[in-house]
Amino acid sequence: MTGLRDTGATELDVAARVVELVHEVAGPAAEAEVTVVRHDLALTRFANSFIHQNVAESQLTVRLRVHVDGRTAAGSGSLVGTDGLRALVGRTLAAARLCPPDPAWPGLTPPSAVHSNGLLDEATAYAEPAARADRVRAFVDAVGGLEAAGYCRTAYRSGAFANSAGQAAQGRTTEAAMDGIARAGGADGVARLCAGRLDEVDGATLGARAAAKARAAADPVELPPGRYEVVLEPAAVADLLQNLAWYGFNGKRHVEGQSFARPGVAQFDPAVTLVDDPTYGGAMPFDLEGTPRTALTLVEAGTTRAVAHDRRSAAGAGTSSTGHGTPGGATFGPIPRNLRMPGTADGPVDPAVGGGPTGGPVAGAVADADTAALVAPMARGLLVSDFWYTRVLDPKSLVITGLTRNGVWLVEDGVPVRAVRNFRFTQAYPRALGPGAVLGLGRRPVRQPDRLDGGWWEGPSLRLASWNFTGGASG
Repeated sequence: MTGLRDTGATELDVAARVVELVHEVAGPAAEAEVTVVRHDLALTRFANSFIHQNVAESQLTVRLRVHVDGRTAAGSGSLVGTDGLRALVGRTLAAARLCPPDPAWPGLTPPSAVHSNGLLDEATAYAEPAARADRVRAFVDAVGGLEAAGYCRTAYRSGAFANSAGQAAQGRTTEAAMDGIARAGGADGVARLCAGRLDEVDGATLGARAAAKARAAADPVELPPGRYEVVLEPAAVADLLQNLAWYGFNGKRHVEGQSFARPGVAQFDPAVTLVDDPTYGGAMPFDLEGTPRTALTLVEAGTTRAVAHDRRSAAGAGTSSTGHGTPGGATFGPIPRNLRMPGTADGPVDPAVGGGPTGGPVAGAVADADTAALVAPMARGLLVSDFWYTRVLDPKSLVITGLTRNGVWLVEDGVPVRAVRNFRFTQAYPRALGPGAVLGLGRRPVRQPDRLDGGWWEGPSLRLASWNFTGGASG
């Protein structure tokens, strides 16, 4: 097996060499684009309040797409020696000869400048296990004897792109995240945070928050299904953003008429602005097709402005790529994976006042000042910590069914008065955020980690006029 360290080559060297090999084998008329990405991931897991696993892996992936004689094929590999690269080129070109014609081929990204976001943190990129263990210890100490479980992770990505049209790009980025629960008498409380730097992850604050919510969630009562006013915490808001991104602001689905999005139409409450911003941290500054990635406003003050495009969906829509080419995009479409809903302040918060991921009091069910400010004017409704197991019932209108978890509370006269058993819900997400439906936003968004490489979802707590709960969690 041959890696970059063995060859002394950079990612950009490898990408350029693959393009050369394609031309050597298939001739100068062949079109090729190559992405080479190194991904170092380190993960410290804990359960029963003890670290039980520390793992680290380093992956190098070379992705090649060719367009030859009107046919398109893609392949990938992990060997960067001469034999490995030749094998990748050979099997990808062989696959192209077997593929049907591709009349919708959009061509290659032309030469264009790609600017680094400048958010690489060396301490996070090369964090030792002890640095993650320190966060875990702080989390466990902060839960005060409750059972704790979760993980702390750090990630480093470096990559390069080259194509036969002359485009070339490089980038590096880091990410840190912590996701933990505390359990008290069968009730769970959760706290999550994703950041570009490990030193922004405070295990003690997250642990205290998870423990306070777990203790407040004990002895839940059952409420009847129906429509309730709700305050959704950032973990639940992240699920809204993820589903809106996958099914609504996906350019392929929009071209095919399978998206709710109608650019130019006020589809959301004026309080809602949504920006996909990979330059804000955690993502490479170029996409799989070498297109520069910049901030894209999808919704501005309630009005839908845009959807995400790769080169293929953009050609179908008669527009330009927005830098959202991803692996599998030809099937699933271009997906905004760094979606951000700004808060009302969207800036640093005075720790004495609180709010946001690190500031503010921890008082039972209400974990921070942002959420407290939204709960206070509520006459009767529900405070919801988290959603899970959400599934799409109707992609066009984005009707979603799912479950609550990690804490639900009945609020009366601005005070959470008792914990509530988990609900199943069925809700059209765009309608929940529609004109007149958003009664309040928190000041600062909180970034939530995503399972996918380089993805995150960031939003503040939200107060919404109505959410449709259809039954108990087992229903």
